Amino acid sequence: MLTVEVTIYHNPACGTSRNTLELIRATGAEPKVIHYLETPPSREELVSLIQRMGIGPRDLLRQKGTPFSDLGLDDPALSDDELIDAMMAHPILINRPIVVGPEGVKLCRPSEDVLSILDRPLTADFTKEDGEVVPANG
Repeated sequence: MLTVEVTIYHNPACGTSRNTLELIRATGAEPKVIHYLETPPSREELVSLIQRMGIGPRDLLRQKGTPFSDLGLDDPALSDDELIDAMMAHPILINRPIVVGPEGVKLCRPSEDVLSILDRPLTADFTKEDGEVVPANG
């Protein structure tokens, strides 16, 4: 069986990102982990990820715990290029976790959204850090 690589753009300080990483591993896959705050995607990679997710740059902006407000990024007049420029200058603005899987690319919030882009099922119930249970085959 051909194994398609799974990549997660991960922030270990984020509970949703940690849960997503462990969910991937619970399916038996070992993803390529990119700590995107230390190794941000190139502009071309970021644009490609946004396009492949089928969302706009504004949909990928993280507001909480970032310079979002200080930078005035809630201004609807800002262009997609300007929003991408802001994410390139401040990678913390990129919401996470983004997962590239065999079935697509997705911003996995909530973490169990990752299951829809993997090519293997969750075979046992998974318990998130907060105690919430993600049922197998669920």
